[in-house]
Amino acid sequence: MSLPSRLQPIRLIAFDVDGVLTDGGLYLSDSGEEFKRFNSLDGHGLKMLKASGVELAIITGRRSQCVSLRAANLGIRHLHQGVEDKLATMKALLAELNLPPQAAAYMGDDVVDLPVMRHVGAAFSVPGAPQLVRDQAHYVSRRAAGCGAVREVCELIMATQGTLHAQLAPYLN
Repeated sequence: MSLPSRLQPIRLIAFDVDGVLTDGGLYLSDSGEEFKRFNSLDGHGLKMLKASGVELAIITGRRSQCVSLRAANLGIRHLHQGVEDKLATMKALLAELNLPPQAAAYMGDDVVDLPVMRHVGAAFSVPGAPQLVRDQAHYVSRRAAGCGAVREVCELIMATQGTLHAQLAPYLN
């Protein structure tokens, strides 16, 4: 199946956090507080994709207050942290939204993401992911994790679905 035919029906995309929405580094203070660096280009891409009609979700194995804050800032209401079984979480989300797996996409960067990547209609990864993960992806971003990879995927979906121009139009007039 071609990439455009995989992207056309996408109505939901879920993202891992560390190594996808961030560069994968874990920044910890002496007091144990966790910090993450998010990319503003990715954030705006997510907002445009959501405005184009694609639902957004985060499914991550770690739990972090800064992820909750970032999700709230971006209007991502499907936030699942501390998840041990990402596939079960994705299946439950698909059931909640009444969507078939072909209408969903997932972007991950490690072997724990493979069950979800293999279940959905479109699987994305990043250049720094292990070869096994990149081999299972339908598309590997050119940009690195935490450096515009998510924006690249958002724009690819919108371009395929014919909504990118409408999302960019307010900035071009």
